[in-house]
Amino acid sequence: MSSDHVQSAEHSAAALASQGSAEAPFLELLARGASADAYEQPVLLARAEGRPAERIAALEKAKLLALRVRSDMEGRRRREAELSALFETAHDLAGLRDLDAVLRAIVQRARSLLGTDVAYLSLNDPVRGDTYMRVTEGSVAARFQQLRLGMGEGLGGLVAQTARPYVTDDYFADDRFQHTRTIDAGVRDEGLVAILGVPLTLGHHVIGVLFAADRRARVFEREQIALLGSFAALAAAAIDTANLLTETRAALTELERANEIIQDRSGVIERASDVHDRLAELVLRGGVHDVAAAVAEVLDGTVEFTDAAAAPAEALETSRAEGHAVRNGDDWIAAVAAGGELLGALVLHGHPGLDPVDQRTLERAAMVTSLLLLARRSAAEAEQRVRGELLDDLLDARDRDPRLLRERAARLHADLDATHAVLAARLDSTAADADQEAAARRRLWSAASHLAATRRGLAAARDGGTVLLLPLEAGDTATDLARRTARQLGGAVHEPVTVGASAPVRDLAAHPDTVTAAYEEGRRCLDALRLLGRAGDGAAAEDFGFLGLLLAGDRDIAGFVERTIGQVVAYDERRGTDLVRTLDAYFACGMSPARTKDDLHVHVNTVAQRLERVGRLLGDDWQSPGRALEIQLALRLHRLSAPVRR
Repeated sequence: MSSDHVQSAEHSAAALASQGSAEAPFLELLARGASADAYEQPVLLARAEGRPAERIAALEKAKLLALRVRSDMEGRRRREAELSALFETAHDLAGLRDLDAVLRAIVQRARSLLGTDVAYLSLNDPVRGDTYMRVTEGSVAARFQQLRLGMGEGLGGLVAQTARPYVTDDYFADDRFQHTRTIDAGVRDEGLVAILGVPLTLGHHVIGVLFAADRRARVFEREQIALLGSFAALAAAAIDTANLLTETRAALTELERANEIIQDRSGVIERASDVHDRLAELVLRGGVHDVAAAVAEVLDGTVEFTDAAAAPAEALETSRAEGHAVRNGDDWIAAVAAGGELLGALVLHGHPGLDPVDQRTLERAAMVTSLLLLARRSAAEAEQRVRGELLDDLLDARDRDPRLLRERAARLHADLDATHAVLAARLDSTAADADQEAAARRRLWSAASHLAATRRGLAAARDGGTVLLLPLEAGDTATDLARRTARQLGGAVHEPVTVGASAPVRDLAAHPDTVTAAYEEGRRCLDALRLLGRAGDGAAAEDFGFLGLLLAGDRDIAGFVERTIGQVVAYDERRGTDLVRTLDAYFACGMSPARTKDDLHVHVNTVAQRLERVGRLLGDDWQSPGRALEIQLALRLHRLSAPVRR
């Protein structure tokens, strides 16, 4: 019964309970999920109150009905749990990577659902002609965990021999199977009494036994035997899948013997040799599509390389499993794989008749294609590492020879003499575990490396994130670059990426120390963005107003003054006016024009005219609290940085 049905039953029970019928108290017990013992209480209470016999009989009848309903509900819940466990186990099997892990999960779930003290699984050894323990759960005795049972010995040996499930309520009192001193000693060490065993079968062959056992007398129900049998079927499927994977690896090894077919077909040796030479040359100088074109010419057909998702799934899987090209209608499919990874397929179109030599040619072409794809991937990864190493050296100032730095950068198509910005990038999502977090960081580093390669820059993994050194284009600012990079990286990894940028840096080959300082500045901007709740955004120190002075590595005071009041200073210099001095006095007098005119010894209209001019130069919002604070700080820094007049 689903949770929605259970809730509906509970609501109906509560409604009927309010009507005072004989069923009402039991429906209320059903609604709140009371224990079985609680169902005696309404009958006992009625008897204690001296209720009529008809009432007590009605309550007895309602009690029995309610207990049946409760049992049915409990059974449905139990079956839901069992189906869920079987589904999870099937899911584990579908993604099989480690056979032992799947078998352990099966044994653990069987023990949990059957509520037994111990569960274990044994496998047959065809070489020694017996069966041995493979996985145990809940076992505490070492001798029991190392048992080997001959065929027909013990309950497990009987199951393995007859391919039928067996159950015993009391192992030592059961004489249906052969007791041996070794097996009985192991069972006694473990303290087992009740044991259920079901066979693991592949076709008509028994390959092992799955057990559930208790350390006390117990009767296993038919449903429990069927459930353990379902787990046994999944365990057998897992073992069969692992065997198929082993056979697949062996089949892939057969590709190395491609020349054996050529030896059997002397009439096509010359053509096969030509194919071999051309494929070997393509390994060194060609690409994936060059291989397809060469094979198409040799086989006199149309050959194309396609992604795994675009190829016929069943034929592709068969080719991968068998290690050979397979026919699919009028086409032939050859899987392009490396180890356990499926990289794509070579498809020969409209060529239903293919002799063994041509088939092997297509298969060898698929092998060459996989080598080319792996080589391309390795080259890309190597370039990413080299870019990261150069940036690491700049950050750590390990190589101070400008000539060598320029040469290393030139090989990567980077120009250290151009104006750059250093950007610190970090993911803002929280991973569920360490493995997922590491995978997310690798994706970010890969995306950053690709971006750096396309922008003639550098990238490296550092401090739990990624650092990039990117050139600034004409008319570009550090802020523009930071925001654009945050968008590009976020889109590539499908997660928010926050980016902090340094101020522009120059002459990196001659002054590699500036890279380290710029990176620290970028990190401070990154931290500031995250503290301000601007995750997934990009910014530079110039975006934070006077706070940028605290974030900037070189404390760009002149730049801050220029950005804040530069137009007023320049106006005074050009026209010989006193706007800067007027601003100073205005703020010193609490922004009061009346007191300002007394301090400057001018008419109040003069003060008003000067302030109006300031407004036109700085913007209408120059007296807002935030702008006023920055202007006052810029005025003070301007005054402190001005030369002392003697």
